[in-house]
Amino acid sequence: MNYNLHYNNIFKVVNITMERMHMPMQKGVTLWFTGLSGSGKTTIAEEVEKMLKAQGYKVERLDGDEIREYLCRDLGFTKADRDENIRRVSYMAKLLTRNEVITLCCFVSPYRSAREKARDLIGSFAEVYVNTPLAICEKRDVKGLYEKARAGAIPAFTGVSDPYEPPVKPELEILTEEEEVKVSAEKVIMFLFKHKFIENP
Repeated sequence: MNYNLHYNNIFKVVNITMERMHMPMQKGVTLWFTGLSGSGKTTIAEEVEKMLKAQGYKVERLDGDEIREYLCRDLGFTKADRDENIRRVSYMAKLLTRNEVITLCCFVSPYRSAREKARDLIGSFAEVYVNTPLAICEKRDVKGLYEKARAGAIPAFTGVSDPYEPPVKPELEILTEEEEVKVSAEKVIMFLFKHKFIENP
């Protein structure tokens, strides 16, 4: 018997067990960041992700642009296609949440009905309304999307030629016009702590 190999394997198991013992406790939840394009959804979620990972929490961020690129390239921007986009994302978020991952979803998701279906499917779900005035979103628009939309180059653009239905009773509302990104992110972290999704803020 190779005793060195045997003891090395034992030490590996002990080390892995010790690491797991020091991992912070958490519960799976989907935080659904919704708001106009340019409202700050992704920026805030990135800060939340960074803060949580620094504490050792398991976090995944699902972003609208990336999902469109890698999962939903076949979809356009009709209401039916937008709803299908959210349906696919919701299923991914459900699987992550079920496995005790804190899942940050950043999508305009303009229709209340689609967001409510996501809530029903996922179960452990909190709506984070990034409430930023349209004028501010347009000023922040480095991609020039609003300008193109107003010129008619982008049809069915939310906030210009397509409606946005704001949440009626979101679990959390963020006013990015009034506060810095870090302050907004800290509000999200404290929400998770208050509702016992994480053990340390």
